Amino acid sequence: MPELPEVETVRKTLKTQVLNKTIKDVNIFYPNIIEYPTADEFKEKIKNQTINDILRRGKWLMFELDDYFLLSHLRMEGKYLIRKVGDEVKKHEHISLIFTDNSELRYQDVRKFGRMHLIKKEEIEKRKPINELGLEPWDKKLTLNYLKEKYKTKKLPIKTVILDQSIIVGIGNIYADEILFLSHINPLKPSNTLNDRELQDIIDNTIKILNSAIENGGTTIRSYTSSEGVHGRFQQHLLVHNKENTPCPNCHNNIIKIRVGGRGTCYCEKCQKL
Repeated sequence: MPELPEVETVRKTLKTQVLNKTIKDVNIFYPNIIEYPTADEFKEKIKNQTINDILRRGKWLMFELDDYFLLSHLRMEGKYLIRKVGDEVKKHEHISLIFTDNSELRYQDVRKFGRMHLIKKEEIEKRKPINELGLEPWDKKLTLNYLKEKYKTKKLPIKTVILDQSIIVGIGNIYADEILFLSHINPLKPSNTLNDRELQDIIDNTIKILNSAIENGGTTIRSYTSSEGVHGRFQQHLLVHNKENTPCPNCHNNIIKIRVGGRGTCYCEKCQKL
């Protein structure tokens, strides 16, 4: 599943491909991808809009148009492809933005879990999903006191809470395992029992891990690649995620895998004692 570094990689790639292009039409082959507004309204409103910039908020891509933001969440396997008008539409290509230069930006999603919103610019901070998101990892407001306040009533395991996008955005299952390993925190530890050092380590290692992942183009695992021809290299740097039954890079004890909150979780029992 694409997390912040993968979405950031897609954003940077798309900026080299579709910036300043004007949308003359759109084909919607699977309307359920459009969460807001209706598919018919989406199709009408997006015509004649130009892509002026591509931003990111958490795991959401934000295409800045003239009057709207087109928000796109890739979910499990969504990706964008550049095609020409007239190229064969493949089975899992569900949305196609047709530009005035006769190129197309197609959204492909095998599982159909991805979602899009088209929201007026002046409403973007007032509406879901943006108004529900927490702080970016690099936000100066992400301090020890902020995290302490957010976690003080959370009795759930830290592995579950660190994935909460209303607190810190962009962390998914892969990077949560890596952050907790570097922080020497057991994934089962109740969030409200973390001490100040552990909370600060989460902040510091979130920034460290995500910066490194972005520099390496994200992580390519299983069936997910961030964009056509774009493959992440951070999987070569993973320390514990998907490393079960291999030696811990610190103590050489075997990494184990358990489920926490329904998510596969890899960690070292010796380095991350409960």
